[in-house]
Amino acid sequence: MTYALRRRLWAAALILAFFVTWEVLCLALNVSDLIVPRPSQVIATLWVRMPVLWPHILQTLWTTMIGFALGVIVGVVIGALIGTSRVAYDTAYPLLIGFSSIPKVAVVPIFVLWFGAGPVPAVLTALAMCFFPIVVNIATGLATTEPEMEDVLKSLGASKMDLLLNVGLPRTMPFFFASLKIAATFAFVGTVLAETVASNKGIGNVMMSASSNFDVPLVFAGLFILAFLGVALYVVFSVIEGRVVGWANRRTDLSPS
Repeated sequence: MTYALRRRLWAAALILAFFVTWEVLCLALNVSDLIVPRPSQVIATLWVRMPVLWPHILQTLWTTMIGFALGVIVGVVIGALIGTSRVAYDTAYPLLIGFSSIPKVAVVPIFVLWFGAGPVPAVLTALAMCFFPIVVNIATGLATTEPEMEDVLKSLGASKMDLLLNVGLPRTMPFFFASLKIAATFAFVGTVLAETVASNKGIGNVMMSASSNFDVPLVFAGLFILAFLGVALYVVFSVIEGRVVGWANRRTDLSPS
């Protein structure tokens, strides 16, 4: 058995042990499901109510993906400007930091005022949540490009666009994929936040309705769904990262030699 396989088996066993411990503690301490439901109760709720939950899952996933895609576009454009222009850096960075410091729950009512209740505020909130990590990582990747490489290409007559395409973008790819994995989870947070305030569909709306009816197992079922979607998207980007920028990964086998 290889070290990588053993490591994955150990990780799976520890995750399973976490849920088993959760189940046993709830039974041993006689914890009411109005406080913390057992994992078995949550899984049973998912199984029974999945036909009803499925349209809400698709709504949340679709809304998140749209907001995430727009956030990637906005983040890459702004990050490229900041990373390649000192004037853009001095101008845009304070504004971006100020905007990122605003709690997004305070922005959702403004989006509702502008666009009404529905999926648009959720898309915009997801965009607002996820674009800042992309901006920072893209700008960092471009700003940390080795000047020696640029000098060599400049001596060969390369233009600024050549430098960006042949040096800047490849240098930025590891930073870009790292930001995607962070931004994807932030996008789900933004979508659910908006759905709890300004939507009649989606996992956020389901969780809000369930909490008002004291249906705690359904609330935890929504949390499980969101966790699964976030992990799935993280894994997808990790696989793509390994294919695209595997050259940037250093030794990952941490087994003792």
